[in-house]
Amino acid sequence: MDLDFVSAHAGRPAAALTRRDVARALLGVPSGVALVALPDLRRELMAAGNPLSPPFWESARATLGSIESGVATVGDVQRWVESTGSEPILMTPSYFVWAEESERGPVAEEMFDLLVAHLEERMRAGEIDPDALATGDHRARRAYEELQERWLGTPLPDGRVPGFVVSDEQDEELYAAVDEEEALALSELHRIMGELDKQPELPVADLVRAGTQLRELLGRPGYPASVLRACAGFEERPLPEADAELWLAVAAGIAGPLSDLPEEADLLEEFVDLYRELNDRELNDGEPDDEDTVLANLFAIQYADWLAVVAALARLGPGVLASPERIARMISESEDIDAYDESPDDLDATEVLFGPVVRLWGHLGIVDADGVLTPLGWWGLPQALERAWSPAD
Repeated sequence: MDLDFVSAHAGRPAAALTRRDVARALLGVPSGVALVALPDLRRELMAAGNPLSPPFWESARATLGSIESGVATVGDVQRWVESTGSEPILMTPSYFVWAEESERGPVAEEMFDLLVAHLEERMRAGEIDPDALATGDHRARRAYEELQERWLGTPLPDGRVPGFVVSDEQDEELYAAVDEEEALALSELHRIMGELDKQPELPVADLVRAGTQLRELLGRPGYPASVLRACAGFEERPLPEADAELWLAVAAGIAGPLSDLPEEADLLEEFVDLYRELNDRELNDGEPDDEDTVLANLFAIQYADWLAVVAALARLGPGVLASPERIARMISESEDIDAYDESPDDLDATEVLFGPVVRLWGHLGIVDADGVLTPLGWWGLPQALERAWSPAD
């Protein structure tokens, strides 16, 4: 490693190299190699009229030494690169986060490069003190963060606001990844259902009875009606007239919630007795669920977990126990999704996530009072999952 390597790595002549350029080149080779090359590289830059500064070289030697000895963390190294004065902060105080370099889209790459150029310009103008950053000066770090926050929120000459356009691109990429995962899960569901020896049949009488009970429940205040309405998107639209449409909309909403609770919604003390009346089986030890926690759990369940559960229940049929503990085991033993460690922590976490699911299923007649899958649940769960994962018309 020498000055030619650093210049080639940065794409700049020696006289124009910045501290960031040198730091990134040093991190581009094994730490032992970089440490050995450090003195010669410093002399070469001095001869080229670009000596940088003693605090930079001291920080470089300390960071590389920590890496070589195995005590440096990823955060330590990132903060050192940021202390060069022209490396954007990976996560700003307002929680704007740059994706890893290999994961940035075209817009993020463009904005990142523009910010680097802006920081270089501000450093040349004396607004950034890289030596203070290198020595860990808190005031200099705070000013460095604020400068970047301002740039991210200030429109460019073309009107684009850097922070907004990067976040928009990240959202689009996330939505595309979710759509792809959803389509794959739906395809797998179709395959699994198509391979069943016997297809579930609709128990009409059970559906009518469940539809009547569900309409009555959804007209009540508080939990669980508030969560079921939010999941199905019924907060601002009337309930469907057909029992099948109503039931499937609510069951699908549990697997793929359409909305969150209204901001003013909350679990009030006066609804505790009502909750206990609706849950006389004491599936939750007689205590009311917290609405926000239930919805958080529903949003946290992955497509693969839903697929594993519904596939297992569809194959086993009515009469199988569908308790949270049994569901966690079904997921861990599933051959329909990638295997993962069956550690107690994994199983416990899955059991916690599906606790509210099973309790909500009880209100739809998917499971009975003992947590056992019913004929209605056998027919309806695959239908609900297909509905939740199918593209909107």
